Amino acid sequence: MGYRLVDVDVTRPLPALPSGEGPDGFGVLLRDGRHPLGFLLIPRSQAPSTGAALTDLAAAVAAPGLLTERVRRGLLRGEESPPAATPSVTVAVCTRNRPDDLVECLGSVLAAVGTHPAEILVVDNCPPDERTREVVSRLDGVRYVREPVAGLDVARNRALEEARGEWIAFVDDDVRVDRYWLDGFAAALVEHPDAAALTGLVLPAELQTEAQLRFERRGGFGRGYEQRRWDGRHAPGNRLHPLGAGIFGAGCNMAFDVAVMRSAGGFDEALDTGPPLPGGGDLDAFYRVLDAGHVLVYEPRMAVFHRHRRGMDELRRQYASWGSGFAAFLGARWGDPRERGQIVRMVLWWLRYQQRQLAGGVRERNREDVRSAWAELVGGVTGLPFGYARSRRRMALRRADAGAQAARPRQPRP
Repeated sequence: MGYRLVDVDVTRPLPALPSGEGPDGFGVLLRDGRHPLGFLLIPRSQAPSTGAALTDLAAAVAAPGLLTERVRRGLLRGEESPPAATPSVTVAVCTRNRPDDLVECLGSVLAAVGTHPAEILVVDNCPPDERTREVVSRLDGVRYVREPVAGLDVARNRALEEARGEWIAFVDDDVRVDRYWLDGFAAALVEHPDAAALTGLVLPAELQTEAQLRFERRGGFGRGYEQRRWDGRHAPGNRLHPLGAGIFGAGCNMAFDVAVMRSAGGFDEALDTGPPLPGGGDLDAFYRVLDAGHVLVYEPRMAVFHRHRRGMDELRRQYASWGSGFAAFLGARWGDPRERGQIVRMVLWWLRYQQRQLAGGVRERNREDVRSAWAELVGGVTGLPFGYARSRRRMALRRADAGAQAARPRQPRP
């Protein structure tokens, strides 16, 4: 029956988790009011039978974060000046052929908007039918745009072109945003008015299958529960910064200053093109923001819930896409001579990391972990030499084909 997701506030008495017949376990999100502090995966056999027992378990996970957050907020209050008005934001959902997912995603965004100065934009990427348009037509306050050229970064660039807000926040169609998501966005910009990019926490939307549980146990999208800030190319102690862009966040939950992204030329459309190169665009965008000297902030209060891949084959394909996307991102950066030494070091680090992942799976006799690690390794190795160059040629052909179709006179309907 999978794991039941439970959302609890650690500043209030915690309830006992249900015992007896029911779910196989629990995924417990711990919060301090609106602030996520941690996430527990608890098998039913180990579920605390009383609220006091759950409190003891939660304290071990949440207490350090709770203390840090309370101290940080206290210090900020001591230095506060009147906050500037929250910038307007365009919430962009780039989608293709997922109308059912889109309904849930847009419902959560509409619920989170509240009084925030926000518009909601759906970019329908090379749709095979009119179902997405029909979904949007039933929702007040949502704008629809059709982008005929296939490619996630093509759709992102169309959203960037269409955006009316000062900021643009991208969420994938297979996520639902937390009810405090835009509150977290606004709070981060009050605390970091010089930020040019924000990323946020990604939590599971469901844990109903073996693949979803395995993905979460291997770390999921986890970037932690503490706010982090990166200032341009400066990161003392991190020799791979800013090429190690995977630590900054995930493309399913990211936001950018519109003027900054437009001046940077938008997203690289040769990345995130779909198979065989379905990734890398978010990494490249994070890198270019920092390389240009801007500030990027990871804000866990800006949380979303992602529907992880439900089947093991889907999960392995996701890991393979992470590998190929990483390789394509490095391929895109190879054109910059000053980065080539760093890229070689990054590749060597990544190969050692994947070797440790494989060895860990073998040592624990965990066949699925071995398969997942192998899929990511193979995806990266096969994409390293020429994947990005092939993708650039493929996107040029797509653009040419779309232009030819647009120029072709339409036949009158009978």
